[in-house]
Amino acid sequence: MMKLSSRIRRCGLSPMRQFYPYEVAAVNKGLKVHHMNIGQPDIETPPAFLEAVKDYQKNVVPYAPAPGEEAYLQAARAYYAGLGCALEDGDILATFGGSEALEIVMACILEEGDEVLVPEPFYPNYTTFIGVTGGKICPIPTSAEEGYRFASRERIEPLINERTRALLVTNPGNPTGVVLSREEMQVLVDIARKYELFLISDEVYREIVYTGEKNTMLAFAEAAENVVVIDSVSKRFSTTGARVGALVSRNHALMDEALKWAQGRLCITTLDQLGAAKMYETLGMEYFRSVRDEYRRRREATVEALRKIPGVEFTSPDGAFYLMVTLPVDDTEKLQYFLLEEFEDRGETVMFAPGAGFYSDPELGRNKIRIAYVTAPEDLTRAVELLGLGIAAYHRRNQK
Repeated sequence: MMKLSSRIRRCGLSPMRQFYPYEVAAVNKGLKVHHMNIGQPDIETPPAFLEAVKDYQKNVVPYAPAPGEEAYLQAARAYYAGLGCALEDGDILATFGGSEALEIVMACILEEGDEVLVPEPFYPNYTTFIGVTGGKICPIPTSAEEGYRFASRERIEPLINERTRALLVTNPGNPTGVVLSREEMQVLVDIARKYELFLISDEVYREIVYTGEKNTMLAFAEAAENVVVIDSVSKRFSTTGARVGALVSRNHALMDEALKWAQGRLCITTLDQLGAAKMYETLGMEYFRSVRDEYRRRREATVEALRKIPGVEFTSPDGAFYLMVTLPVDDTEKLQYFLLEEFEDRGETVMFAPGAGFYSDPELGRNKIRIAYVTAPEDLTRAVELLGLGIAAYHRRNQK
């Protein structure tokens, strides 16, 4: 058999997407599947994006410049200026969503065996981006009982060693919904500066904050050499399929190296960048407020429905649109297979993301799931009801 890379074999399948074949089979049996497994909002993509693409007049769709279309880069800089962060040419690199931005920065900073500190539970694809570039995750343990808070010297500093290269955080958090306070962000900045670490801040959910805390690590000018921000239009504008993101940093040496990657993959999609630019140019605080209010309604519907299921434990999130939930079952992957292959109620069933993939040790997440509350409140209420009915049916099946 031909040899495959040990790096890719260390990576796992996405817990958000690995059950797709079973979903297809369930749909082919005539079932309606409610989706809580993936962060795919049903909020309408702003017409400004579609109009910009439709109005494109050139006879040829050319390569965009490797760093990005100037219209997109200017619009993104203007957006950051509105956050109080003045950026120069070269501080922003257009990427294929936040995912490529993460892959680029890991390729630029990691050697084989290097470590990245990441609060746990974490976005499972971090394992892939870090693993394929030779590194490994060093988890910062958190717990639901403590609200998944992690930003303290006492918790982080003992984990730092000679192989530690970076601290990677998601703010607001995926999957926990944690929103860092300004004081907590300052702690992370201080640690990064003290130990000369990169501080990589994944801020793709920045506008979805329910507590009034909306910050960016770029605001800490004293850490200009340390801070790297990952951004995207995917969730901000409900444009996940456009794949337009950004790698943002004032560390010029890092950005010079990142440009090599950008030139190697030529460019990201020209039309999608123009559509993203138009959204930044025409949509502002009122749009973000309306979207945030809608997600707040969805959060409340989900939380209210979860409280009706016996034995379920969770912490209500302050941002993003995810919930980590502990279920009264032995293995949530087994439960998901059961829900798609054996269970239905009135012709309906439900999907979620099993929790094992959100932990460096899968056993820590074996009885947990991540819920994405990205559909209408009434659909979420029904989806959670199906989850409760499915848990009861799963227990009855196992007791036979």
